[in-house]
Amino acid sequence: MDYFSLDQKIALARSLLTKTSPAYVQFYITARCNLACEQCNIIYADANAQEMAIDQIRLMADNLAAIGVCVVLLIGGEPFVRRDLPEIVKTFTERGIHVRMQTNGLATRKALEECVRNGAHDISISLDSLRPELQDTINGGFSKSWERAIASVSVINEIFPENGTAFFNNVLMPRNLHDIQDVIRFATAIGWGVSVVPVHVSTADKPRGFQTFDDESVVTFPKERYAEVKKVTEQLKSLRRAGLNLYDSDEYLDDIYRFVAKEPLQWRRRNNNVCDSPNLYFAIAPNGNLKVCCDFETNGKYPIYDPQFPEWYRDGRIHEDAYSYTRSCSGCMYGSYPEITISARYLKPMIERFHYFNVRPPVLKKLSTQELRELAAQILWDRTGEHLDPAVLPEKLVRRAS
Repeated sequence: MDYFSLDQKIALARSLLTKTSPAYVQFYITARCNLACEQCNIIYADANAQEMAIDQIRLMADNLAAIGVCVVLLIGGEPFVRRDLPEIVKTFTERGIHVRMQTNGLATRKALEECVRNGAHDISISLDSLRPELQDTINGGFSKSWERAIASVSVINEIFPENGTAFFNNVLMPRNLHDIQDVIRFATAIGWGVSVVPVHVSTADKPRGFQTFDDESVVTFPKERYAEVKKVTEQLKSLRRAGLNLYDSDEYLDDIYRFVAKEPLQWRRRNNNVCDSPNLYFAIAPNGNLKVCCDFETNGKYPIYDPQFPEWYRDGRIHEDAYSYTRSCSGCMYGSYPEITISARYLKPMIERFHYFNVRPPVLKKLSTQELRELAAQILWDRTGEHLDPAVLPEKLVRRAS
């Protein structure tokens, strides 16, 4: 079984080559979340947005299919807090749109199984470290959130079909800068991929939707660590070239350093230094309104469930509205947006992506939660000599630690 169906491959190729239909949209289906991660502000930015009912989502899915959307990312908040998430998944898959789900790892087995039955086979989980206590801190101080995420990984690898694909989303911050390679090694060993995003920070006088605030200087890199970030991004490129499952391109990783060091970004240079919203991608608020991205709303209101939406999209008014933001934006590093532009405008990354999904796609390995804990402990031990709770260690590490 292929990652994309033939029709989806055609739609994706058309989008990347013509840049006139969106390859990808992010649908923020809810602002509700059962964690309070320190690097995320979207649950507050979208707090007043009314969630759409399933009938509105069906109308929206019709319109997205009509304009040629290939992939929809179901994001939040935490998407799995919506009890109708399996029905939302079905709404898109029935219309030939590829669904990627995103979760903080607290999804239940029942909900995951229902989503798989309705056609989902693509998911990402937030994982910033193999150290449980650090991940719990990043997640807002929620005890056992790392353990819950690892348990979800085991379930996903068990129930996903053979063409299933899974990624870890990893946010690069001062706390976990040297943990990222651990996550990549862990992911590669179990058939997952990794996508890295640098933390985005804004200030009270210039707030942006997704970007967090950092009054206590916890997630912002000080200048004296810029060289350290540069070294890590070079190491990440070496890991990918060595065959580990890091999704990010060289162009993107170079821009991670530039973003942290507050240097001009380069990924938009082949498009007059603007991004490709809404030609290749855009975002959708919980209430169904089109957004330029997760940070910016449009001046006008364009509810995507409205019967006129395909006409609005094709007549250029949405593009003109979005351009009023993209032409003055200094650029982001939100992963999906830069990487889709890079894939569409740079040949080498396009070939690398084709190879990843079509030539030698990673295979999800069925491992128990305990086996995953032991693997994480082994990787952490190999790098630092640090070990997890002895209860999760393999016997050989217990002996070495004693």
